[in-house]
Amino acid sequence: MNKIKATVSGRIRNVGYRAKVIGIARAFGLTGFIQNLEDGRVRIIAESKNGDFEKFIDAIRIKNTLIDVLDVEVEYADATGDFADFYKLVGGGETDERLDKASDYLKEMIDVMRTGFSEVRSGFGSLDSKMDLMIDVMRTGFGSLDSKMDVMIEKQDETTTEIRGLREDMKTYMDRKFGEIESELDVIKSALRAKEILC
Repeated sequence: MNKIKATVSGRIRNVGYRAKVIGIARAFGLTGFIQNLEDGRVRIIAESKNGDFEKFIDAIRIKNTLIDVLDVEVEYADATGDFADFYKLVGGGETDERLDKASDYLKEMIDVMRTGFSEVRSGFGSLDSKMDLMIDVMRTGFGSLDSKMDVMIEKQDETTTEIRGLREDMKTYMDRKFGEIESELDVIKSALRAKEILC
């Protein structure tokens, strides 16, 4: 059984990083804990029976819309076997801080709901005009493409007609050739019967 002590830095506080790591650690069958440090980093203590931590370390280097891990410093040690599960250690006042932040977010959402998204819509006003401009540019820019598409469709129709004509010509040619071969075979059969080679 082996142990790592990892110190993680980046945008990892108040974005659900610890919850993600708990899920990852449990999926890897690790025991230990994760906790916030006062300097803004996060500490992870993890123990494993097989000591293979490489995939776990790669998995905790999360980069998504909210989380951005910049660095993971890892130290290896002997395991103590003190942990039965993988869990989060919460510091004093941390839960209160989270509840306050959640309360602020809830208030903002209620304000937006009350105003009927009018403030949000006004923020997109300039975007509407830019979208209209882009649509106009696309229409005028693709105008010449329309005529080219018409020419391509016309050429495709001509090609299809030519292929059908070639197919008919080939069929006529093959029918004529098979007819000639059948006639020649009849002559050969007659000659062989006259010589009594063929019954």
